[in-house]
Amino acid sequence: MSAAKIKKGDKVVVLSGRDKGKRGEVIRALPKDGKVVVSGVNVVTKHKRPSAQGAGGIERVEAPLPVSKVAIEDPKTGKPTRVGFKVLEDGRKVRVAKRSGEVIDG
Repeated sequence: MSAAKIKKGDKVVVLSGRDKGKRGEVIRALPKDGKVVVSGVNVVTKHKRPSAQGAGGIERVEAPLPVSKVAIEDPKTGKPTRVGFKVLEDGRKVRVAKRSGEVIDG
């Protein structure tokens, strides 16, 4: 799935891996790498060295996930769905949920 189909702020469902089934919002999209960062998903522990900016310690941060491991949550049913595109009468190109046909972005 291309990263253009999933954008910052989208509600997504994780399809595979240790966080399978978890839901969250896309914090950041990395289209060049084909990855997304989802809130509360793929949380890793980072050991930070003390520096002039702040104290060191152990931090928990969300790591990027491959975009192929997530699917957009259908606005109508809440189930994972694929994304298609449709041009409206007024000429706008919008994303559409394949499962229900519902428009994803206004």
